[in-house]
Amino acid sequence: MSSQYFRRLSVIITLLSALALLPGQALAEPPSALEKERIDSVLPGVSFISEQEGEFGVRTLKQGDEVVGYAFETINVAPIPAYSGKPMNMQVVLDPAGNILDNYVLYHDEPILLIGIPEQKLHDFAAKYQGIHVTQRVVIGRTKDESAVTIDAVSGATVTVMVVNEAVMTSAHKVAVSLGLVEPHADVKPKPSSIRMDLFEQKDWSTLTGDGSVRRLLLNYGQVDDAFVGTEAEGVDAAPADKRDNTFIDLYFADLTTPTIGRNILGDSQYERVMKELQPGDYMFGVMANGDFSFKGSGYVRGGIFDRIQLRQFGEVISFRDLDFYRLSDVYAAGMPDFHEMGIFIARAKYAVDPGSNLGFELLVRRQTGPIDSIFTSFELGYQWPEEYIERPVLTRAELAAIEEANRPLWLQVWYQKSFQVGVLLAALVVLVAILFMQDVLARRPKLLHRIRIGYLSFTVLFIGWYALGQISVVNVFAFTHAFMGDFKWDTFLIDPIMFIMWSFVAISILLWGRGVFCGWLCPFGALQELINEAARALKIKQYELPWAVHERLWAVKYIILLALFAISLDSIGTAEKFAEVEPFKTAITLHFMREWSFVLYAVILLVINIFTRKVYCRYICPLGAALAIPTQLRLFDWLKRRKECGTPCQLCAVECEVQAIHPDGHINANECHHCLDCQVTYYNDDRCPPLVAKKKRRERVKEAPAAKQAVNIIPAVQLESSP
Repeated sequence: MSSQYFRRLSVIITLLSALALLPGQALAEPPSALEKERIDSVLPGVSFISEQEGEFGVRTLKQGDEVVGYAFETINVAPIPAYSGKPMNMQVVLDPAGNILDNYVLYHDEPILLIGIPEQKLHDFAAKYQGIHVTQRVVIGRTKDESAVTIDAVSGATVTVMVVNEAVMTSAHKVAVSLGLVEPHADVKPKPSSIRMDLFEQKDWSTLTGDGSVRRLLLNYGQVDDAFVGTEAEGVDAAPADKRDNTFIDLYFADLTTPTIGRNILGDSQYERVMKELQPGDYMFGVMANGDFSFKGSGYVRGGIFDRIQLRQFGEVISFRDLDFYRLSDVYAAGMPDFHEMGIFIARAKYAVDPGSNLGFELLVRRQTGPIDSIFTSFELGYQWPEEYIERPVLTRAELAAIEEANRPLWLQVWYQKSFQVGVLLAALVVLVAILFMQDVLARRPKLLHRIRIGYLSFTVLFIGWYALGQISVVNVFAFTHAFMGDFKWDTFLIDPIMFIMWSFVAISILLWGRGVFCGWLCPFGALQELINEAARALKIKQYELPWAVHERLWAVKYIILLALFAISLDSIGTAEKFAEVEPFKTAITLHFMREWSFVLYAVILLVINIFTRKVYCRYICPLGAALAIPTQLRLFDWLKRRKECGTPCQLCAVECEVQAIHPDGHINANECHHCLDCQVTYYNDDRCPPLVAKKKRRERVKEAPAAKQAVNIIPAVQLESSP
């Protein structure tokens, strides 16, 4: 073979290697079978599906030569994370008018699997977006905004569907704007203010610049050069050292629609002439400058867009074309300096400028880095209309509430949706803290403590578990750990208020008292086990305990399970979730036993065993308990009181401890304790605690001794009196 052949082969291999190193989006991927199926279901006549194109990877759908729709994936536009920190991915199909034709979940990793809702419910929810326009506001559940479209949440999956809603509507609107299907708009904002056109006051240049009617942007060459430091344009066209302090541009910006500003600067006749050219809702702004840099830019020379200035309000950019420009040659405000470049720019009504809100003027400076490549940097000048010039609208309470609701972040919307659950849970946690602080008082009243404990455990099962779905899982531990290892965001955890509150309280309680507060009071499955065992004891069902040697060694099982699950999560948290079914929480608590028979059988077996031996799952299997036991070593307080006689010789508490958390030597193992307070009841009971019983008997003997001695003294005296 010739050397030319080898050169060609090497070139091909090099090109293939380079392509392999490109990011995934750079290589065009054809639509999957599922994506094609969904497109065909809503647009059966589609004959052409393009590759993913543009910033958002949009596919153009054609019927012959006619564009009939667009398809995209939400993960490429708005990858909004759910509780696990990973976003779901949906395919959305739009028609050319901006209506959603289809919304289908392609992939989900965490939210649905974590809370255990059947997948079909998620698909049914996603289908509800068919027919909704991208400019409409969609709210999950209740809202005070009557103009919004409302969709009912999926029971038990409020957080999930709110993430879906945010991802679908945000991405659909962004794509529609990028395709020119709809005009850009800002978030819901207050009714725009208006300018007081009847107000005029004679003012000179000094006054106008002093009260903020006119704003100034002064830049020297050094400031502009410094703005490009760290970019590819660093050093390009940089000014010589002796020119760094020279003026690059000295620019003034002002709203000229306001009579007090416009009439003073333009003069009456020029102001009236330009105002006649304006349409309702238009605003005119004046830009005046000296210096070496022209704000008009090369676009103006070509008769196109002014590419060196723009305005920004509510995050939207306001740009100007040649038809939006008027030459300004004469100005009249007293004391006004001479400018070698001036102009009037019109912000058209479509931009909905609001004089009652802040406006940003941006000067764009470009540096050429190649034949067709360049880098821009912007210098912003904030502008705010003086309050005396504007008239603000009066908003009703309903309007204010709708605006506030629309502008809430996603996690805050969820908190409002779950305000009842949040309020009840917070009140319950306050009650639990009170119980813990008063444990010594309650331990002296065993019947009252028992009633309180049974009542609280019932609340934990019924409200925290079955109603609010607040069952913490070991999967949550993995999600939290991986978030810290990756890109941690508070919004990810705030999105589920019940879980956030539970985790926050668990973290605090572990540092103060150890894992026992959660495992003994707040774990719904643990509470369910304890209530069942209490009923079994009331029915006189015989209880069995493992020998201490076996029991102590079985503690290690849950730690082994935890380590195995954590190792799996390092590779795939989704796979770890599947293996985390060793926890029966999803079956028994979240899904109320409405699940496949194998999962139900597993949960029922654990509960049946619990009838005869208290909390077997918690003691030997639970990986969540193992995870919480690790930081328990850092607890600050140890409020469970012990005596020197505990363990030697007294073994009563160790025998009575129903989870066998007390060692034969008398000390309490905080890693295994469930903080039920039974040992504290015995500690204060002078009829049961052997050291107290002994002390009580000694006190009684001390009290009886004087009485016996007095009786002995009385008997001889009586005998003397009765003797002849």
